[in-house]
Amino acid sequence: MNAEIKTATDAVAEADAAFERLSAVRAAVARVIFGQEAAVEAALVTLLSGGHGLIVGVPGLAKTKLVETLAIVLGLSERRIQFTPDLMPSDILGSEVLDQAADGSRSFRFIRGPVFAQLVMADEINRASPRTQSALLQAMQEHHVTVAGVRHDLPAPFHVLATQNPLEQEGTYPLPEAQLDRFLLEIDLDYPDRDTERRILIETTGRVETAAERLLADGELQALQALVRRMPVGDRIVEAILDLVRGARPGADLVPEAARDIAWGPGPRAAQSLMLAVRARALLTGRYAPSLDDVAVLAIPVLKHRMALTFEARARRRTVAEVVGLILAKVI
Repeated sequence: MNAEIKTATDAVAEADAAFERLSAVRAAVARVIFGQEAAVEAALVTLLSGGHGLIVGVPGLAKTKLVETLAIVLGLSERRIQFTPDLMPSDILGSEVLDQAADGSRSFRFIRGPVFAQLVMADEINRASPRTQSALLQAMQEHHVTVAGVRHDLPAPFHVLATQNPLEQEGTYPLPEAQLDRFLLEIDLDYPDRDTERRILIETTGRVETAAERLLADGELQALQALVRRMPVGDRIVEAILDLVRGARPGADLVPEAARDIAWGPGPRAAQSLMLAVRARALLTGRYAPSLDDVAVLAIPVLKHRMALTFEARARRRTVAEVVGLILAKVI
């Protein structure tokens, strides 16, 4: 019994220490990224869960700045890939070149591409061709790439934060469902409120601009990710996640008026993502276990890009968020 009490005490102390570190991380990010608290929280939840995020927002909302700031504060190596229609898979993964030694012998040498970083920003990912988009698929899922039949492991941790412009669709290639499913969350960035925009005007156009500072040491993010996976989850939370994900599929009888609008729904990976995300949000907000409130907050970001509505539902201007909201109201 004493050993069990000591173990529980150690776990609580570890969680408290992690919360203090994460509070400092949020404060450091907030000094550079004004407003967007919900988006910053979602991005941190994504990274704490060990996943990838799809950031959606119109130009000029600091999507690139957010990724750069997170990389600096979390102590991660960061590379940016600007996706364009002429981008080739080798431009992302790397390629082999033929070297000739002084004695005349020749051999191939692999030159690593920008995907070999701990935090990769895939800027406007839907502007690249499907062939190039798919080059990221193996990297995102398997954390290694294969070039000329040789496996090359990616650095750990490895995360992709991709961006999309929700307005301009000309000259873009929508991401296939299999790749969308690899993103843990879809993170929406909206316009700042008036007070926040006033602060942006004043603090970013002067002689001195606040710079991000590194807070986490090497390996510290991975330790936090391991802690997230050890956090307890109550049966009520598990059942709520199952009800929500299973109720978001065609033919589900939990909420018939919602199910009839669904063309295809989320698979088991969505439930896995939601389970990790609620744990991460609990730790990020200083709690020892997730609650139903975490499920409610993260349901739409986890499910929105993993579902599609029928033509009839879209003709009635029904949205995925509305459908998820109906199911959520029944579950919570």
